[in-house]
Amino acid sequence: MAVHARPAAFEGRDGRSYSVSIETDETGDPDAPVGAYLLFVQWSAGEPRVSGHLETDFLERSRTEEDARARVGALPLERVRTLLDALIAERLPNADRRWFDAMRDEDGE
Repeated sequence: MAVHARPAAFEGRDGRSYSVSIETDETGDPDAPVGAYLLFVQWSAGEPRVSGHLETDFLERSRTEEDARARVGALPLERVRTLLDALIAERLPNADRRWFDAMRDEDGE
């Protein structure tokens, strides 16, 4: 975001487009009351509109929102991409299966 003044965007392992933002929420922990996580917005094919979302657990906890955001913001983009792919795999375990493998399994071979 700092470089391009917009959220980073990725193609997920499911072939869908995602943009990412850093969000915060209360943790319930008095020692680190603010947690930061990544929210991935999934975009529909064709005309861009939101078609879903994925989110990580808290990646950082801190005393302040600014600190929690800064820590998550320091993650390398490759790590962010890895987190997205892991969330997609949890939701759709076969998202990156080749079509001919799926067809073979359906035919019982």
